[in-house]
Amino acid sequence: MESTEDEFYSICLNLTSEKIASLGGCNYTTEFENGEMLENIVSKVVPIFFGFIGIVGLVGNALVVVVVAANPGMRSTTNLLIINLAAADLLFVIFCVPFTATDYVMPRWPFGDWWCKVVQYFIVVTAHASVYTLVLMSLDRFMAVVHPIASMSIRTEKNALLAISCIWVVILTTAIPVGICHGEREYSYFHRNHSSCVFLEEQGYSKLGFQMSFFLSSYVIPLTLISVLYICMLSRLWKSAPGGRVSAESRRGRKKVTRMVVVVVVVFAVCWCPIQIILLMKALDKYNITYFTVTAQIVSHVVAYMNSCVNPVLYAFLSENFRVAFRKVMYCPPLYTEGMSGRPQPTKTTRTGNGNSCHDIV
Repeated sequence: MESTEDEFYSICLNLTSEKIASLGGCNYTTEFENGEMLENIVSKVVPIFFGFIGIVGLVGNALVVVVVAANPGMRSTTNLLIINLAAADLLFVIFCVPFTATDYVMPRWPFGDWWCKVVQYFIVVTAHASVYTLVLMSLDRFMAVVHPIASMSIRTEKNALLAISCIWVVILTTAIPVGICHGEREYSYFHRNHSSCVFLEEQGYSKLGFQMSFFLSSYVIPLTLISVLYICMLSRLWKSAPGGRVSAESRRGRKKVTRMVVVVVVVFAVCWCPIQIILLMKALDKYNITYFTVTAQIVSHVVAYMNSCVNPVLYAFLSENFRVAFRKVMYCPPLYTEGMSGRPQPTKTTRTGNGNSCHDIV
């Protein structure tokens, strides 16, 4: 496909649709004779949905990082991984949502060739960082359930930070070609100049190869690893006999945490499935452009991006510890108040029986 009226992938991982502004001239179907009306509708609807996702994703994931970081009692391996997942989702929202919305709405890519490469690179990096953090969370749950005693020396904060660092280094390194094979491209449509951030096939890279590798590395492989871990783990978890070296309370706690991680993984798989299928079909030239398919693609993007802001809600509903920690951060008085002398006076706090005071004394 060498034509200037070719289909163009837009900004997000080649995850977005072809430029909406050019759909009217694609001649794929008579449904797009009124392409300007479609462009007008998209330009009004997309900012609303993407704006909502951006705000909720930024606030929700930032709260997760603050809540866990502000509560020393929550410094566990699982919560370190949750912080990393929230950070990756936060970066994904920052690098993906506003630029995807811009590419849907505007006829030109306004940020230049260099920023196109940077954005594409970090979108791929953060998307992979999110899913492979889920793999680490599943591995952590597997060790905690199947080898609760033996894994205590392995499931440490130091090892969790080491694992997190390793996945970031590997992903940052292997994603370098993504920036090289993307760039800003000018084209003409109905005597008007347009531009888009696209996959540059003339650089010798295969669009199908890129999309297939993304599909496998960001969806199929990690979800396969997670599924194998959970099949082994759940079999052990739910069939374990009472008694033994692990208390009933400890088993209940592990089940609750495991249930939370399972829900997070399932939500990820469901949210990303539609857009992954659509992108693969487009790379195979099997995705016809119609009003329905464009609508389906926009909805699929919204659902996929919603995954980056739904995790904080899941933590709030499924984790009592998270709810308690959130209340402590939001409603605790300051450590010091002004006394009669005008000098700071320590505020009085009462440690409850379960240790959930606002300011624990070290």
